[in-house]
Amino acid sequence: MAGHAAGGDTRRMTAIAPSGAYLTGLALGGSLIVAIGAQNAFVLRQGLLRAHVALVVVLCILIDVALTTVGVGGLAASLGRSPPALEALAAAGACFLGCYGLGAARRACSSQSLSAAAAGNAQTAGNALLQTLAVSLLNPHVYLDTVLLIGSVGVQQPAPLRPAFLAGVWTASLGWFTSLGFGSRLLAPLFARPMAWRLLDGLVAAVMWGIALTLLWTTFR
Repeated sequence: MAGHAAGGDTRRMTAIAPSGAYLTGLALGGSLIVAIGAQNAFVLRQGLLRAHVALVVVLCILIDVALTTVGVGGLAASLGRSPPALEALAAAGACFLGCYGLGAARRACSSQSLSAAAAGNAQTAGNALLQTLAVSLLNPHVYLDTVLLIGSVGVQQPAPLRPAFLAGVWTASLGWFTSLGFGSRLLAPLFARPMAWRLLDGLVAAVMWGIALTLLWTTFR
């Protein structure tokens, strides 16, 4: 009977453990992804413009899937032992964020009204693809969250539970980017006014420059 009881406990632990790892990944992924940052600001703007939203959303999700998989696979520990690589990544990211913020600031200071339909139609799929890759892969915060932070927690999970942990992280990414990209159109009536676009672009510029300065300060001080 004791053997049956022990076997039952083992089966129950096996059934519960994957769900616990999944919820851990879901909670961690959700807490990191729901923040005002370069990638989220870009997805929000694309959603408001209704410009290649599906392409942008799917690409952001796939990037998250790839980077978190690599992080849990061990790259987190490797990057942590290579300060020059982290410094080079920070410098490149700060440069890109500064330039992107400058473009947003110029739009915020422009008196030209912005039509969501016209701006969305003017952007090609290739341009949207390149901007999504740039705002994602040239942003060191993406690596900090997906590779280092999620990777460091993921490698602490027992090997059989890592797929469940990753599935939780991917669920958070899927839910967030889908909601942000396609749900932002609900704000379209507000952004029918040019001033709303100018305020949004001003916020985007401030966020980009703030992240860039923080990166430079924390990396090279």
